[in-house]
Amino acid sequence: MSADLHYSFELFPPRTPVGWQKLPTLIGELAAVRPSFFSVTYGAGGSDQDGTAEVVRQVVEQTGIEAAPHLTCVGSTRTRIAELLSTYRAAGVRRIVTLRGDLPATSLSNAAPGELRFANELVAFIREQHGDHFALEVAAYPETHPQAASPDADFQRFVQKVQAGASGAVTQYFYNADAYFDFVDRCTAAKLAIPVVPGIMPIVNTAQLLRFSAACGAEVPRWVRLRLEAYGDDKQSVQAFGLDVVTRLCETLMKGGAPGLHFYTLNQAEPTLKLWRNLGLPSR
Repeated sequence: MSADLHYSFELFPPRTPVGWQKLPTLIGELAAVRPSFFSVTYGAGGSDQDGTAEVVRQVVEQTGIEAAPHLTCVGSTRTRIAELLSTYRAAGVRRIVTLRGDLPATSLSNAAPGELRFANELVAFIREQHGDHFALEVAAYPETHPQAASPDADFQRFVQKVQAGASGAVTQYFYNADAYFDFVDRCTAAKLAIPVVPGIMPIVNTAQLLRFSAACGAEVPRWVRLRLEAYGDDKQSVQAFGLDVVTRLCETLMKGGAPGLHFYTLNQAEPTLKLWRNLGLPSR
């Protein structure tokens, strides 16, 4: 595999004191293979911005590797977003994952409550405030966002984010490589030049995977779901099968020209590192 490709790991702010105690070890284990950067989510429910900043700080201080906080506009104000951007810039952050954020369950519209309603508006606001200081990653949905009115409407939202100034995109996870290649073909046809990095979710727990996938609209192929369900509580077989499935997916993506891989670690080092070793990825 080419050393020119970019690999990144996603973390979330731990939800418990024990999780925070384990965080330095987790960061150290993942940092040992020298990813291009870490991204750090808002945490459960998208509300833990202080936790996000703390994980970013720990990654940078412990490893020297770039850390990219997630920043959403849902329910926020320009003033609050501007404050966060100034804080991150002062802390040396150069990359931000720029998202709309999850809508409240009571929302009857695809527009987010707050002064900035969509991710393209957030991207444009950051560019107005800070020019090219930040690399801005945005989300892409090869299988279509679950709240989108249609595949075409969803793709037009992506086009708007790119036109507003996105630097690159990371996809929702998927297990059908054709969905990714079709999305990239649509980007090429629309003359969108930014890299689109596939998001990779290791398979470690059947119930968890099916729950996550139902919530985010990611399709688990029928044959994969049936095989996983047939293993029942046999975690070792579930994980061995999942490792094989996701390894082959990554190989197909990289052979097909994907510019890198973004791993959703779920704050566990070993599932991602097993994939890393299976794929023969470089330790920089």
